[in-house]
Amino acid sequence: MNAEKIAVVLFNLGGPDGPDDVQGFLKNLFSDKAIIRSPLPVRFLLARLISRTRARSARANYALMGGGSPLLPETRKQAAALDAELTKRGRTVKSFIAMRYWKPYAADVVRDVRAWGADRVVLLPLYPQFSSTTTGSSLKSWQEAHGPEGVAVCCYPDGDKFIAAHARKLIETWKAAGSPANVRCLLSAHGLPEVVVKTGDPYQWQVELTAAKLKPLLPPEWDVQICYQSRVGPLKWIGPPTDACIEKAARDGKAILLSPVAFVSEHIETLVELDIEYRHLAEQHGAKCYLRAPALGVDAGFVETLADLVEDALADTGAVKIRSGCGGRICPADRKDCPNHRAPANKAA
Repeated sequence: MNAEKIAVVLFNLGGPDGPDDVQGFLKNLFSDKAIIRSPLPVRFLLARLISRTRARSARANYALMGGGSPLLPETRKQAAALDAELTKRGRTVKSFIAMRYWKPYAADVVRDVRAWGADRVVLLPLYPQFSSTTTGSSLKSWQEAHGPEGVAVCCYPDGDKFIAAHARKLIETWKAAGSPANVRCLLSAHGLPEVVVKTGDPYQWQVELTAAKLKPLLPPEWDVQICYQSRVGPLKWIGPPTDACIEKAARDGKAILLSPVAFVSEHIETLVELDIEYRHLAEQHGAKCYLRAPALGVDAGFVETLADLVEDALADTGAVKIRSGCGGRICPADRKDCPNHRAPANKAA
């Protein structure tokens, strides 16, 4: 056993613990400059307005899951599984969870990591595809909380084990339903306002990379499409929208098989939006079959992916402070929000 104490900080969005937390969670979310890019006075007013107007409907959706978000319990399971895998590999490790918009916040975790006495720190977002609105914002919150320096992983959209885990979940879901014919496989990712992508955010490009790596592992007769869910507000969002794709698939007589390809945990966007709202939409439009592959959760291949990322970060003894799953830059040069945009491109990407 390696006596060096390794702290792994797992970052995710967070979610309200109960009904009384919903408005505060929404206010935190929409106060983030990475989410609403208006000047501070306008952003503050918008955050108050949106959190108040959306709180009632959001509480109703969280009530469908018991009143609060399951994201923190799900992430705790992932942390325990990752610790077990790294311990098996001979590491002395403890995973800490830092949520962006609800407890435990980065500042709380900074204190816990320091109290534990970590020798080295690996910052590991549970967002496979990088966006300034998710990974970028989470890593910034760690810096603002004066967290100890370490190696940060910015993204891992095309890791072999990660991709294989998604393919396995899709095929298992399809076979469990009797292997229906005429499948349209929708790879649904959280959307972003189009302006965010146009100004250099690499998220959409990385989602497309995930899909391109995933498609060859799926049955060749499947019609595979990318789509984007969870759009809010008046801005134009990247598309095509998941709901419109579901409607069209139903009209086309397809068996709909959907994967939350950018989510690694079950939460409101999967358990309510995909499983309830979009299932109802599919049935309304006459879909003959609507299947949803589960999020990766504690799938062994995904846990091994996380463990490999930690090992690779620890093996990086250079001056690198942030690295992709491949080590260097994987994004095109015009994706200037990529944290590695000045690094040499990875030739294997």
